[in-house]
Amino acid sequence: MMTWPRPLELLARLLILVAVAVLALQVYFVGRVALMAVIAPESTAFQRSEVWRLSQQPKGLRWRQEWVTYDQISDPLKRAVIVSEDDIFVRHDGVQWEALEKAWRHNARAEAQALRARQGSAAKVVGGSTITQQLAKNLFLSGERTLLRKGQEFVLTLMLEGLLSKRRILEIYLNSVEWGEGVFGAEAAAQHYFNKPASALNAWEASRLAVMLPRPKYFEKLPQSAYLQGRAEVIMGRLPSAVLP
Repeated sequence: MMTWPRPLELLARLLILVAVAVLALQVYFVGRVALMAVIAPESTAFQRSEVWRLSQQPKGLRWRQEWVTYDQISDPLKRAVIVSEDDIFVRHDGVQWEALEKAWRHNARAEAQALRARQGSAAKVVGGSTITQQLAKNLFLSGERTLLRKGQEFVLTLMLEGLLSKRRILEIYLNSVEWGEGVFGAEAAAQHYFNKPASALNAWEASRLAVMLPRPKYFEKLPQSAYLQGRAEVIMGRLPSAVLP
């Protein structure tokens, strides 16, 4: 007579399978990150999602991206992005802990408010993202904002910092970050907005591009935005303080 596993045995097996699957996924990520030390990633998860989205539009897919080396990107752009996005990039281990703590406190309050209001949807999750965290998210993860995804982002961030140099992290970031509708990377952005290579960008042009990063599609449509102009001036004034890897 066939005997069926007890409920606790089934639960234990399930937990083991989940643990093995999670471990296998992390090993896969480690291999992918390690390869990036010598091989440029062909695309990111975010780029692939954008390819799909743009391909469904009536006007079709418009795409601009060209990989260039670290030395082919102007120092003003590197400095401007560091000043704008992550001013202690060369000093931290991938995470700005103070900013992360503030984000967790915000998320805890948001979750509590959502529970009190009995909202059907999850509370919005925010994070104090560094350049490395942004790269981890864009390379491998979906756009959903959940605590589980933030946890995986944290693990990937540590992998990137542990296996790649700061110089390589910044090089990959500048070649893959979005700068407009179907515009990815420093070279495509420089050609799209200023008709010149990324190596020739001056301090003012670099500062304008850096300001666009949080909302590139928005600022692409509003090139004369007063905020864009004013913030670019602030960043340009702070360029000498930025430390490059």
